[in-house]
Amino acid sequence: MKDTIVLYSSIGRGHIFSVVELGKLILTHNPSFSIAILIPTPPNSTAIDTTIFGYDSSITFHHIPIPQPPSGTALSPPSLIFHLIRYGNHNLHQVLQSISKTSKIKALVLDFLNYTANEVTNTLNIPTFFYYTSGASPLCALLYYKTIIQIKTEDSCNYLEIPGFPRISKEELPSYPEELENIFLDIVATMSGCNGIIINTFNALEGRANKALQEGSCFPDESNPPPVFCIGPVISVPGGENDENGCLSWLDSQPSQSVVLLSFGSLGRFSKTQLKEIAIGLEKSEQRFLWVVRSESDEESLEDLLPEGFLDRTKEKGMVVRDWAPQVKILSHDSVGGFVTHCGWNSVLEAVCEGVPMVTWPLYAEQHLNMIVLVKEMKVALALKETENGIVGATELGDRVKELMDSEKGKEIRERVLKMKVSGVEARNEGGSSYVALNRLTQLWKGKDNLSLLSPNSPLLSNYSG
Repeated sequence: MKDTIVLYSSIGRGHIFSVVELGKLILTHNPSFSIAILIPTPPNSTAIDTTIFGYDSSITFHHIPIPQPPSGTALSPPSLIFHLIRYGNHNLHQVLQSISKTSKIKALVLDFLNYTANEVTNTLNIPTFFYYTSGASPLCALLYYKTIIQIKTEDSCNYLEIPGFPRISKEELPSYPEELENIFLDIVATMSGCNGIIINTFNALEGRANKALQEGSCFPDESNPPPVFCIGPVISVPGGENDENGCLSWLDSQPSQSVVLLSFGSLGRFSKTQLKEIAIGLEKSEQRFLWVVRSESDEESLEDLLPEGFLDRTKEKGMVVRDWAPQVKILSHDSVGGFVTHCGWNSVLEAVCEGVPMVTWPLYAEQHLNMIVLVKEMKVALALKETENGIVGATELGDRVKELMDSEKGKEIRERVLKMKVSGVEARNEGGSSYVALNRLTQLWKGKDNLSLLSPNSPLLSNYSG
C-alpha cells in the first residue's frame, strides 16, 4: 500500500489552487508519496473541473458532497463556510475509509477553514496538520486572539503588542461579529492541538512572525506549541490561463515596468461610485494601467459604469477588462511595474515572487492585517486611505499610484521587493529555509508508520455519525 498524504481544501477556487500547488510541491520533494486532494462541493454548486490543474498520476481528486443544512437552520454569511464543512463530515469519513482500503494515510492536511473536520480525523486517529494559506503574521494575530479580545475591552490600553506582529492601535484591528470571534477561538484551540502547522511563507519575508511561532509565544499554551513549517512561496505556475482579453499582447507593446495592474480578487466588487473614483484617479496619475473591473452589477456595460469618455481618453495608456485576467502571467510580464491589490495572500506572494511593488487596498477577511505587515514590516507597499464613508477618493488613488511608479520612495520599495524575490527563490532552493522545512515535514510523515487508519470494521468508526 502506497503512503498517501491527504489534503482537504476549503471552498473557493483560491483555496483549491493553493492546495493543489502544495500537493505538487510535496511530490517534487518526495515522489514516493501519493497525494489525495479532497474538494468540498456545497449544495447547488457545480463540481470544479480538476483537469485544469495539470497534475500527474500521483495526485487523485475526491469530491466531498456537502449536504443541505437542516431545515430551519439560520446561518449568517460570515460563518456559513465553517458550518458547511461540518455538515460534510459524514461524507469525509466515508471517503477517508475508502482511500484507506488501497493506501496508507500518513497524514491529513486541513485548510485551516476546515477545522471542524478535525472531529473526523480524531475519530480515525489520523495525524492532522493544518495548512494556513495566508501569511505567518496574521496567523500570529489569530493564535493570540483570546488575549486580543481581552485587551480590546481595556480602556487604558490603546496599542496592541502581538508576538510576531507589528505594533498596532486598537483602531487598526478589523472588527468581527461575536459569532465569528467564537469560531476563531475554536480554530485556535484546534490548531494548537494538531500535529503541525504548514504556512505558505518563507523566513526572509516574515522572519519575526516565524520566530514567534517557532518559540510558541503567540500560542495559548506557550509551553507545548505544535511544530511550524514555513514552506513557501507556493504559487500557481502559469500554464493553462487563457488570455481572452488580449492583456498580454497589449503589455507587449508597453515600455518596461511602466504599467500598474489593478486587480482585487474574485470577490473584489465595487460600487459604481467607487469605480468612477478609480477611473478619475488613474487619469490623474498619468500612469499606464491595466485594470480588471468587477462591479456590483453585472448588467451595466463598462461605458455605463465609468465616467463618460474615460475609455476613449485613456486608450493609449490604459486597458480595462471585465471580471478576469491572467494575473500570474501579467505580474510576470516585464512591462508591469506596480500592483494595486486587495492584499489576498496569493496575490501578495505572486507580486513578491515577480518583484512587483504594491499599493494596498484591503477589502475583507485577514487582508487588513496583511496590509499592515506589507506597509509597516516588509515595507514593500504603500497604503491607501479611505474616507469616512469607506470610499477611496480619486486624488488619493492617483497620488499613491504616481508615488509608487514615479518617486524616490517608490524606487526604494521596488528595490526592497526585488530583494524579496531573490530571497523567495533561495528559500525554495536546496538548502534554503523552506526546502529544509519541507524536508523536515516529509521525514516526519515517513516516520509515522504506526499512525494509519483504524480498521474499517472498528466499532469506533461504524458508530461515527458526523
